[in-house]
Amino acid sequence: MPLSRLSGQSALPLRGVDGINGLGFSARRDQQVIGARVNLDYSYSPALLPDLSHLKVLLNGEVAGSVPLPKEAAATPTRQTVELPVPALADYNRLDVQLIGHYTLGCEDPVHSSLWADVAGRSTLELTVMPVDLPNDLALLPVPFFDSRDVRQLALPIVLGRSPDAARLESAGVLASWFGALAGYRGAKFDASLQDLPATGNAVVLLQPGDTVAGLQTPTIEGPSVAMQTNPRDPHGKLLLVMGRDAKELKQAAAALALGSEALSGPQARITRLETPRPRKPFDAPNWLRSDRPVAFGELVPTRDLNVSGHRPPPVQVNLRVPPGLFGWHSDGVPVNLIYRYSPRPGAKQSVMEMMAGNQLIRSFALHEGPGIYNRLTGMPASEGKARVMVPTYLLPPQTALQFNYVYEYAKLGECQNSILDNVRSAIDPGSTIDISGLPKYAAMPDLSLFADAGFPFTRMADLSETAVVMPEGAGVSDFSAYLTLLGVMGQATGYPATGVTVTQGAQAAAQRDKDLLVLASGDNQPLLAQWGDALPSGFNGKERRFSLSGWVDGVASWFGNDPRDRKRQADIELAFSSGGVSATLAGLQSPLQSGRSAVVVSGTSADGLASAVQALLTSRDTESKADNPQDRIGGSLTVISGKQAYTLQDEQNYYVGSLPTWLGLQWFFARHPLTLVGALLLSALVIAVLLYLSLRARAQRRLGS
Repeated sequence: MPLSRLSGQSALPLRGVDGINGLGFSARRDQQVIGARVNLDYSYSPALLPDLSHLKVLLNGEVAGSVPLPKEAAATPTRQTVELPVPALADYNRLDVQLIGHYTLGCEDPVHSSLWADVAGRSTLELTVMPVDLPNDLALLPVPFFDSRDVRQLALPIVLGRSPDAARLESAGVLASWFGALAGYRGAKFDASLQDLPATGNAVVLLQPGDTVAGLQTPTIEGPSVAMQTNPRDPHGKLLLVMGRDAKELKQAAAALALGSEALSGPQARITRLETPRPRKPFDAPNWLRSDRPVAFGELVPTRDLNVSGHRPPPVQVNLRVPPGLFGWHSDGVPVNLIYRYSPRPGAKQSVMEMMAGNQLIRSFALHEGPGIYNRLTGMPASEGKARVMVPTYLLPPQTALQFNYVYEYAKLGECQNSILDNVRSAIDPGSTIDISGLPKYAAMPDLSLFADAGFPFTRMADLSETAVVMPEGAGVSDFSAYLTLLGVMGQATGYPATGVTVTQGAQAAAQRDKDLLVLASGDNQPLLAQWGDALPSGFNGKERRFSLSGWVDGVASWFGNDPRDRKRQADIELAFSSGGVSATLAGLQSPLQSGRSAVVVSGTSADGLASAVQALLTSRDTESKADNPQDRIGGSLTVISGKQAYTLQDEQNYYVGSLPTWLGLQWFFARHPLTLVGALLLSALVIAVLLYLSLRARAQRRLGS
């Protein structure tokens, strides 16, 4: 496992005479570690003295090994393997690398710029494990099917039991979205099969009377029930059986598992009663920032993660999932009431705390001894600051983070008097709040970046109760896998199972006109694409030749009421498609069945193409992948997938999702249609003039008559 995956950092920097950095790791509960090693890829300063300098590897605070730093290998990438002591391992472990660095035999500056080493993120941690047989007990759920100790992407087969109808796919979608919500940042991928169990590992199996799964002894089904069994093909694997006598009971069992697995125990449980969950409200997904009140930082991250130590500590990070479509036009931004604490350094005038959003600086705060009455009364320097900071909405996409970076100036006392004391502490108060309740939600659509980042507009309702998934005609196992993985992506975005999703076919899509439509295709097996040909973004089929307007034409056209953002930014579709390398396409559009509703098409030229489109959606949520290829992202109204890259070709936005307050809505309308505003003003002036004329004329007639 790469250390970058475990630590969330691209590298582990080590600075100063005893710079330290590290990460946490653990093993799954169905595995026992019998061997461990870390393969370090590192480089270090050529100024370090080899006799006095080395890297110290610590496991849970104990020294696991020491790595020398010879002069001849300095400043070049070096690889070294360190064996970790298995007896020192615990359920949750901490691996640290510490630089013991010196550059002179005399007095030295403990934070000198030559005291550095970097451990590359490609360094790996290898664990040798043996399986542990767990009991068939539902109280373990979601273990072993999902284990929070495992930071890898969740890969879980789902056995459908037969060629599934829409109702069975809905039940499977509930389970996939639940596991997707549990997997969170790891991501989840689901491979569907009809009647074959996996040769190794765990799987979820859906069963009704009459279903046959090779090698499985199906228990008697007496109602909606859930059971755990050993995989007959792997004595160390488990099967999670979700059962019902009919489609309704099967969905009951799936919903009970997703909403109340904590109450289950034993090898099998029958669901005797399931209370209907309260109806969801728009934008109330558990993973998203609440829109009805300020949210404290302590509700978003554990308090321990808001505390750091050292002169150059890692940033305090508050991860945010912001509801898509926050409308920040003519607003000052999102208010953050910040309370921060620090250790004042006597004589250090340049210490600061930088507040950033998405790695972009918002504001910087000086950290110095607080003057004034507080000092005189207490004799102690002030060490707390408060501020109200407005964060621009453009810095708050659906997935972002607030970062607070403490940088303390090192006060140098003089020759041979400098030393670093471990007494610098910093913290962001958990009572600090962020408040988005004052901003309406109004999103220009289509916008595939919102779909890729947050599953929007389908996740507007956390249970997907206003979503219909349109499956291809004659769908096969690969199509079912794509559907289940997409439902897992939705669950990851919302943190809630898709208990309200509807599955249908193209021929019955008209019956779902009041829902947002997620349309899947793997080749020429989706009739809706032919029916919607004129409504799809230009260039969807690669045949239409389009050219973008020049800048001055756009400028002139905007005065006649069309917003430049409502037109495409790029028109190089013909070139992209003529290369023949496109394997999949994602398109967003207003639903041709109902204005105000949305449709997203996830289409592949083949089953493999559809799989590549789904994989691109999974990759778009990987922050490391985004950092590597910031331009190759899903967005706009038309995105093509070629190989492992995603290219946005169209950005046609022609409708909106959400609502605005009346006065703000009028301002926004006239801002986008300035000639309409001029016409309205002229018409108003004309009406007022006519009314004044008639009033004055009537008054004159009365005077003449008298």
